[in-house]
Amino acid sequence: MKKFFTAVLIIFAFAIQGNTQELRCNVTVSARGIQGANQNLFRTMQSDLYEFMNNRKWTEHVYSYDEKIRCNILIRLDEQISADEFKGSIQVQLTRPIYNSSYTSTVLNIKDNDFHCKYVEFQPLEFNETSNRDNLTNIMAYYAYVILGFDYDTFSEEGGTEFFQKAQSIVNNSQNARERGWKAFESERNRYWLIENVMNKSYSSFRTCMYNYHRLGLDMMSERVEEGRANVANSLRDIQKVFRRRPSTYILQMFFDAKADELVNIFSKSYPDERNRVMAILNEVDPSNGSKYEKIAENEGL
Repeated sequence: MKKFFTAVLIIFAFAIQGNTQELRCNVTVSARGIQGANQNLFRTMQSDLYEFMNNRKWTEHVYSYDEKIRCNILIRLDEQISADEFKGSIQVQLTRPIYNSSYTSTVLNIKDNDFHCKYVEFQPLEFNETSNRDNLTNIMAYYAYVILGFDYDTFSEEGGTEFFQKAQSIVNNSQNARERGWKAFESERNRYWLIENVMNKSYSSFRTCMYNYHRLGLDMMSERVEEGRANVANSLRDIQKVFRRRPSTYILQMFFDAKADELVNIFSKSYPDERNRVMAILNEVDPSNGSKYEKIAENEGL
């Protein structure tokens, strides 16, 4: 009898592991800008979105708890159009643990100002991959797949393609949506252009950079600092290729929004020749953060 219960427990444990979801996503909904609003509504919304992101299976892969992808979503609601319709922004952050260290690297830090949704308290959130019936779940699912795509890209070359394709399908299905954020003509930096840039073969060196920067660069630095740092430096040449092809590409802004401070920290501890090469690239491709990159030349770690 004891062996029977032991076997049942083992099977149960494997069943739980097999159904473990991929995301460890912290979701915050803030509606402080909406005067007189029922704050209980937004607390329920936050709870529902947390469940939607964390309790749904987004892939066919098996994850242990420690392997879950860590991300944060902050939704700021600034305008209440009707009893169940809201406008605001959504900020999405993805972090990645670095091999054999306690350090986590920011992979994504996106702010999307075209957040427009309907939400009815206690009504189940439904997502349909083939329609644009619910803009709220479309946005959340879109960013879930973007998070997965970028995370997988940092562990294997173009490993996130299947998830980027799913995000692109959501964009395609949303071309008739009345809400902003899905169409090319509405902005040069929105959900449409994010996924277009990532999937555009003309900018494929961006995805090469994401792999080389993280897997061959940061992951190597815990054991071979100089070699790993050199690989990070070399990966910036791929970013330079994208810049020289199209300087205003949205993914360039995304990259440096996530990486500018980290690059300063990495190369402030580098050799003069390497620092000079890196600064030359950074000042060309990201002049808006030039004052930050001056710290590299000072040879002072942050």
